[in-house]
Amino acid sequence: MKKLAKEKLLVIIGPTAVGKTKLSVELARMFNGEIISGDSMQIYRGMDIGTAKVTPEEMQDVPHHLIDIKDPDEGFNAAEFQNLAAKLISDISGRGKLPIIAGGTGLYIQSVIYGYQFPDIPSDEEYRKMLEVKAGEEGPEAIFALLQKVDPASAERIPYQNTRRVIRALEIFHCTGKTMSEQMETQPQELKYDTVIIGLDMDRELLYKRINDRVDFMVEQGLEEEVRKFYDEGLKDCQSIQAIGYKELYDYFDGRASLEKAVENLKQNSRRYAKRQLTWFRNKMEVAWFNMGDGVSFDKKVDEISAFIAGKLAIKANR
Repeated sequence: MKKLAKEKLLVIIGPTAVGKTKLSVELARMFNGEIISGDSMQIYRGMDIGTAKVTPEEMQDVPHHLIDIKDPDEGFNAAEFQNLAAKLISDISGRGKLPIIAGGTGLYIQSVIYGYQFPDIPSDEEYRKMLEVKAGEEGPEAIFALLQKVDPASAERIPYQNTRRVIRALEIFHCTGKTMSEQMETQPQELKYDTVIIGLDMDRELLYKRINDRVDFMVEQGLEEEVRKFYDEGLKDCQSIQAIGYKELYDYFDGRASLEKAVENLKQNSRRYAKRQLTWFRNKMEVAWFNMGDGVSFDKKVDEISAFIAGKLAIKANR
């Protein structure tokens, strides 16, 4: 029996501020594609400036999916993303177009391209509450230290300030005896789609400057007002507010930091996040890397990348 051909899929990854949005739109126009956001925070309505959400002008009439699909008080996870993205890939492919996932949330993208299985992991509410009290009394560093002992691989990936994720990783180990990392090792390793993964990178000094400049631009665009709206609505202790760009300003609103210090922390946390993203992508996926800061013009870089994609996916670019 003849095997069905796998659906084609283009994935564009890279650290924050490297230029994924601009490139993905250009490639979508060239390859008759539609873009699926692979960002875990751009799903939230109203979180526009802090997540550097693509604007209608930047979209250039290219359809974008999985943006503004949740209210900020709702949860979201990799399993839900995988389910929604898989349906979109089939739908986009079925209409003769190329699905393109663009984003920087490594686990979300991995879950789709490898078809991860997400078993129902038990929870222990009493244990979780105990950790929440400990974090409140002793600070997030106290429970992060516990995670470093039992699951150092997850501690490398999860920021210590993200108390919700740290507690969940500890809860998984407590309930199953296995770390999140060990459970990931049992996941499928064969690509579910005919996939090309394009990775964007640049010299670290240049990338960090772009990150700092982006944060300054966010502040100019009204980031403080955007986050203040959620704060004034009483939105707290939820997934969305753990996002970089929001939790730092909450410290300012709570009086734990000056505005200048909050912005400085935002820049630092963004740089650290970019470093973690690159580590994840280099260790977890087979990526074709392209340097976006080597002095080559954007148009020539697009030509180089599009030629690579056309060869790998056996498709033609409209240039």
